[in-house]
Amino acid sequence: MTVLKKRPSAALVVAMIALFVALGGTAGAVVTAAVPLAKRALVADNAKKLSGQTSSQLVSQAAAAPGPASTAASLISVKTAPFALSANGQGSFTATCDAGQKAIAGGYANPVGTAFSVDTGPTSDGTGWSIYLLEGTGNGVAAGLIQAICLK
Repeated sequence: MTVLKKRPSAALVVAMIALFVALGGTAGAVVTAAVPLAKRALVADNAKKLSGQTSSQLVSQAAAAPGPASTAASLISVKTAPFALSANGQGSFTATCDAGQKAIAGGYANPVGTAFSVDTGPTSDGTGWSIYLLEGTGNGVAAGLIQAICLK
């Protein structure tokens, strides 16, 4: 049995040539002319951005800048306020941030007795963290610290 292979039509050959020329032929001519222009534009643009500084000056400035971890740590502080509850006691307690700071989180440490948090959140003006606590056993006392995480 003989298998006959059909030749591609003239229209297919012309279409394929046109496709390859469109994809690569003119792009090569444009790229060779555009590369020097692009390089000059990039150098001029970078010179404007760098304000005439050398790369060694830029590297020394970058090395002197504080790192992300040290910068973030200096923006956060923790403020505390004591709380105490008698048997079956309950109440709202607040830890207040320093002037100009905002509370972004909070909590409480309860080393004496048992206290349960019923409600917690920032104060209405955002300058502190409030927690509503209930003494948990009914026959003891609870005491500890309210904590506010403050953003400078």
